[in-house]
Amino acid sequence: MSSLIVINVVGLSPYMLGEHTPNLNKLLNKGYHAHPLKDVFPAVTTTAQSAMVTGKTADQHGIVSNGWYFKDLAEVGFWKQANQLVQSDKIWDKLKQDNPAFKVSKLFWWYNMYANVDNSITPRPHYLADGGKIFDLYSSPNGLHQAIEDKIGIFPFFNFWGPKAGIGASQWIAKAAIEEFKQNQPDLQLVYLPHLDYNLQKLGPNHPDIGKDIAAIDAVVGQIIDELSTYSAQFLVVSEYGITQVDQVIPINQILRQHNFINVRETKGFENLDCGASDAFAVADHQIAHIYINNPARQNEIKQLLLNTPNIEKVLDKTEQASLNINHERSGDLVAISTENAWFSYYYWLDDNKAPDFARTVDIHRKPGYDPVEMYLDPNIRLPTLKVIGKLIKKKLGFRMLMDMIPLDPTLVKGSHGRCVDNPQQGPILILPAELDTADKNYQMTDVYELIYQYFNR
Repeated sequence: MSSLIVINVVGLSPYMLGEHTPNLNKLLNKGYHAHPLKDVFPAVTTTAQSAMVTGKTADQHGIVSNGWYFKDLAEVGFWKQANQLVQSDKIWDKLKQDNPAFKVSKLFWWYNMYANVDNSITPRPHYLADGGKIFDLYSSPNGLHQAIEDKIGIFPFFNFWGPKAGIGASQWIAKAAIEEFKQNQPDLQLVYLPHLDYNLQKLGPNHPDIGKDIAAIDAVVGQIIDELSTYSAQFLVVSEYGITQVDQVIPINQILRQHNFINVRETKGFENLDCGASDAFAVADHQIAHIYINNPARQNEIKQLLLNTPNIEKVLDKTEQASLNINHERSGDLVAISTENAWFSYYYWLDDNKAPDFARTVDIHRKPGYDPVEMYLDPNIRLPTLKVIGKLIKKKLGFRMLMDMIPLDPTLVKGSHGRCVDNPQQGPILILPAELDTADKNYQMTDVYELIYQYFNR
């Protein structure tokens, strides 16, 4: 059986196929079929990926969002990496059970660390005692990513997230996937290409320049297909969600604070969210928000407040969450969903002068919510390049510095996701070999698990 390469092209939607996708078109002309892929809820990275590799929904695998409230720690945690957080067996567990010699490689898909795979690479900086950070990757077995970097160059971390996020990260991941495949010859290789995620959020899907981004990622996909087709590999192209145009921001935590649900801890003029001391607070993640309630007597009051808030479409209690397969011990006591043209910011302070020091930095782990504003440089900073250089010189000389270059203006964001799309053409996509296609089937994201299994058991 030839190898299967699963290429996750984040943000790719059916309507994008056409003049900007000559390489994907070539694949379709070779007998592959394209279908809309029904998104899971919430339509965010870690939930979608977990659905694909487990064949289950969030109420079973437990990945209710990109981050959630860890109640036993009284802390919000985003972008955790341990594979043990996914509370279901994965497709590779089943394939290895059938055939102990089956080889799997997992490149940049989430929950990569300590997964039961043969080879893996994922971003994992080193956090220093002085507050500094060394950008690096984590790989298993030890030395894998170093050997690949020796061949293709150092991973361009600043192209992976932040104001300089761009095609460079996806180009590197594609080259790494090709090198890793040649080195290890896996039966199943999973590859994550994030490029479309950036400008679709930053500029919005209606922006005229998005065609250039589609063409850029299509070229990257084409490189993988061209190189690995010589090894008789076949391909499964998937995406996690579609991104829709937004023009409204819902400051859900500021609303809760204005109604005296939120407590903060003030230190040196900065305010930090005190989750354990708050009657309620929200963990915002794109177009959905988990509301955790420490004072159950106020739940109905909170639900009504949010239902009366403009641009909030639904507010689901635990019983109502069952309809979207999100009712899990990790999910909020309430889950709020925005309208199609809106998204939730995590901001909880009412005065920008009291925003925590991490608010103006790229800091995906410390923020108690997802922050797409990290992709922008503050437009109020004159000569931002010189300011960055000055900060780097200060760091080089051994002084502490804060790279506080991110604005506090969520209205800059023009695209978002998280709610299930109204139009399947704007949602995720599935491109699969014709022999795997089931006629007239409406593919669910959880079907990816079974499609992979079927590929190796035909």
